[in-house]
Amino acid sequence: MEKLRIGVIGTGSVVREIYRHLYFHSEYAPRLSIEAAADPYEKGLNEFCDQYAIPPERRFGSYEEMLDRVRLDAVQVNTPDHLHEQPTIHALEAGLDVVVPKPLSDSIQSAHRMIEAARASGRLLGVDFHKRDDPRIKEAAARYQRGEYGTFQAAVWYMLDKLLVADPNHVPRFFASSDFAAKNSPISFLTVHMADAFIRIVNLKPVRVRANGWRQKLPSLAPIAVHGYDLCDTEVTFENGGVAHIVTGWHLPNAAHSTTVQSARIICTEGMLDLDLDMPGYHELGREGIQERNPLFRNFEADGLVTGYGISHPGRLYQKILRARNGTLEEAERQRLMNPVELGFWTTVVLEAAEQSLSAPEREERGAIHGKPIEIAALLQAELGAAAGQY
Repeated sequence: MEKLRIGVIGTGSVVREIYRHLYFHSEYAPRLSIEAAADPYEKGLNEFCDQYAIPPERRFGSYEEMLDRVRLDAVQVNTPDHLHEQPTIHALEAGLDVVVPKPLSDSIQSAHRMIEAARASGRLLGVDFHKRDDPRIKEAAARYQRGEYGTFQAAVWYMLDKLLVADPNHVPRFFASSDFAAKNSPISFLTVHMADAFIRIVNLKPVRVRANGWRQKLPSLAPIAVHGYDLCDTEVTFENGGVAHIVTGWHLPNAAHSTTVQSARIICTEGMLDLDLDMPGYHELGREGIQERNPLFRNFEADGLVTGYGISHPGRLYQKILRARNGTLEEAERQRLMNPVELGFWTTVVLEAAEQSLSAPEREERGAIHGKPIEIAALLQAELGAAAGQY
């Protein structure tokens, strides 16, 4: 097999910002054949398919119809996080491999069912946590796990978006749905990136999560107000006693130099790491002010090729799927890919624990919500019962 026949489930903002470049303009594109696309939002579906010459008979309002009518090897499920499970399991049971953007799911039960379905089907399930391919994250993980910094004690990570990302009044609207920021907190959209990156570095499991959230800016928007969080601080305690604060939000002024401003400091017994993640490239001064260009994440080369870690991580997932289809993927690599850590299970655990922490707060004052601590062992037992022992 020279190419993977891929069906795209969901053609919204994540495809516009990242995956269309992977599918058609990356070094991985010659091994990918986009056979069909499915999305109930007809306008967005047709815009994507028109741009890339996907014929009308290969456009579907439902993924079920697409899987029934088109011969595929794999699908990419680009739906909102809470809708990952059903198309993923449907595709796995149909004998297809699956790639999903981060996180695996927004709930522990759903993530567990997806992992179980992949194991039962014998197919591969890959999750695109593209920060895993950021060379700074990879280097920090390698050095930490060699013991160069001693034991992790405390960390602060932050990842803050411009307001336009969450503001349904902004033109053009970042997300097709006006209620995206009400249904998806900064925890589900941003914290998962940082939590996964940090777990990759220290290779530790979380044992306790507590979150604080602020609903102050988004409810003031007009004419469409958003009943959602501007900012969240997720405190994660790990099995070695270390504590990380992951601060995420999407209400920076739109004059910010970058859509996302982010960084991290990790303090250990034998040293300290400063990950200057918001300094990935260069700043330019143009008609619209100072802007940041981030060639590490996505680099538009002169010949039209798109590179960067935002492309390479999902691209390598597809390379491994192609190797599995061709019978050349070693069993040890297959087992590693299906490990719960590799699949981001613990990141989903942090996500659900943080959301539960905020859902029954200890107190609330003037739009500030202070959550209760969530013990991970008890949460897993409540959500999975006897199956919790697998993790």
